[in-house]
Amino acid sequence: MISQPADIPPASHIIRPERVDKASGMLDIISSKIITSVSSSYKLRGRRMKKFLKRVEYYGRGLDNLSEKDLSEKVEMLKQLLHKGGLTEENIAGSFALIRELSFKILGLRHFDTQVTGGRIILDGMVAEMETGEGKTLTATLAAGTAAMAGIPVHVITVNDYLTERDAEWTRPLYTALGLTSGFVIHGMTPEERRNAYSQDIVYCTNKEIVFDYLKDWIILGNRQDRLKLNAEYLYDKDQRIKRLLLRGLHYAIVDEADSVLIDEARTPLIISGQGEGSADEHEFFRQAVDLAQKLNKDTHFTVDKADHIIKLTPEGEEMVNNAAVCLGPLWRGNVRRMEIVRLALSSIYFFKRDEQYMVRDGKIQIIDEFTGRVMPDRSYEKGLHQLIEIKEGCEISNQSVVLARISYQRFFRRYLKLAGMTGTAREVKGELLSVYNLPVVRIPTYKKKIRKSYPDRFSVTEKEKWEDVADRVTDFHEKGRPILVATRSVVASEKVGMILSGRNLRFRILNAKQDREEADIIAEAGREGKITIATNMAGRGVDIKLEEKVKALGGLHVIITERHEAGRIDRQLAGRCARMGDPGSFEAILSLEDTVLEKDRGGFWKMLALYYPLKKSVPWRFFLKKALLSAQKKTEKIHAKMRKNLLKEDERRGNVLSFSGRSE
Repeated sequence: MISQPADIPPASHIIRPERVDKASGMLDIISSKIITSVSSSYKLRGRRMKKFLKRVEYYGRGLDNLSEKDLSEKVEMLKQLLHKGGLTEENIAGSFALIRELSFKILGLRHFDTQVTGGRIILDGMVAEMETGEGKTLTATLAAGTAAMAGIPVHVITVNDYLTERDAEWTRPLYTALGLTSGFVIHGMTPEERRNAYSQDIVYCTNKEIVFDYLKDWIILGNRQDRLKLNAEYLYDKDQRIKRLLLRGLHYAIVDEADSVLIDEARTPLIISGQGEGSADEHEFFRQAVDLAQKLNKDTHFTVDKADHIIKLTPEGEEMVNNAAVCLGPLWRGNVRRMEIVRLALSSIYFFKRDEQYMVRDGKIQIIDEFTGRVMPDRSYEKGLHQLIEIKEGCEISNQSVVLARISYQRFFRRYLKLAGMTGTAREVKGELLSVYNLPVVRIPTYKKKIRKSYPDRFSVTEKEKWEDVADRVTDFHEKGRPILVATRSVVASEKVGMILSGRNLRFRILNAKQDREEADIIAEAGREGKITIATNMAGRGVDIKLEEKVKALGGLHVIITERHEAGRIDRQLAGRCARMGDPGSFEAILSLEDTVLEKDRGGFWKMLALYYPLKKSVPWRFFLKKALLSAQKKTEKIHAKMRKNLLKEDERRGNVLSFSGRSE
């Protein structure tokens, strides 16, 4: 669980519209699946979409000959039609045609038919699955611009601050031409800046920032969630609490990289925390726990299950803890408390590694987002874990946080009056998107034929051999002048590759959580001839590496994936950094038997065969290892799906209990 300190901002919005979130019964779920599945199939495969594309073409005729003044008048007329008639088929077609023409005049880009189709799917409240590089940012402007002109506030939700600011600034001129205001919300903005951004017609923001801002508003509201109560209190609000709210409500959200936001990150509840008082005794309690944990012997006093992140104390270990607790002060008297803090201290040592799960910057522990590879400033671990890691790393101990409000991604996003999304990798999780969020997935064909070349996977026995193989392949492609992206799972792995390449006198740039301030510059250079870029998942979703023309003639960008992730979708996203929009490119995976995904028994029977097969690196051995990796991914995906399901159930149960008691979240 990751929490953020509370920072209650002022705001000036009232009557926060949102959907009432309630657990659906089995009949509701079944009927919803049938209706949405039939609806999505009909809209894409039937004649309706072809007719819609023809209507867009019809309304677009002659727009290219209009002056700027004439186009502005067209915009105003369209706004009136949308406000009076709503989102009818004709109004939407006219809007899409006008947005497409203005986009060409202002941004130099004209929406393809596939993007028009994607925009229509998004406006219908579905997930458009578009291949990586198909222009999802431009596609979203059709749905966002149309909804905003109809008077619907729009949130475009992205996965990180870099993409949020980039997309908002790039699309701003187009929205301005449509007579719309737009803004963005990123970490570090003041409450006043946030309030101003959320008041715009279209606001770009990250998933974490908007959920935390939503929770801050709920803390202000307390038990005054009823719409009538809000209106009444707004009329007579002595302390101006209602007018201090930040968000206008949850009207319409377009979630970019929907599978990452709605599925991958939905395992962790988001928590608003206040700073606890702390005490010298409590800090000493944490120090003693770390000292005691370091004295315990693995296997003798405790066992470690890396696959499921579980540490169990053996009878010998419990006896040692009980004996030590006699001399350690009053906080050690409770048996449950002392066993739990020792297990947590052991977890901080064995499961939380520097430059993998967190990094130390300016003497503080900063959590690294496992999905994006980016630092999450001002976030902290719960239940004393953060303090235990601070002690382990020799940092100043902070006070424990106190939970003020919490919510899961599932419950938050289900509260939008209308929810839609887009991503390049959704088909594996389309069942969960439908059952949890009522979001059908519709696959959109590519505009140009994909010419991405896939090299066979390469396997090594040990991690050391793998890194040498990576260096060999980098050298081979570098000599051909092709730019190379080496994708790693952690900061420490990226730096390890860097050390090996340095030993071969190869020049490179590293993009990880430590170099986040240089991100735009590194990405801008990554597609140039002979460039070598080593990157964590920061170079994954949403990153568009532009190629020089001479690089295209050389074969384009080559991506080397150095480890499988928990979900195959993430691997596909990394591979999708190359060969975008008809450009050439290639990718390969270089893996080992010691990779993290194969820890414990996740590779199952296939891993056993790979471990004991006598002829290493032979064809059968490579086959066994490939099957083991696929098996490990599937097993991990099932575990994570179960975690998300349990989290949602617990969150709904907690919400029901708090509602019964008269409290908010």
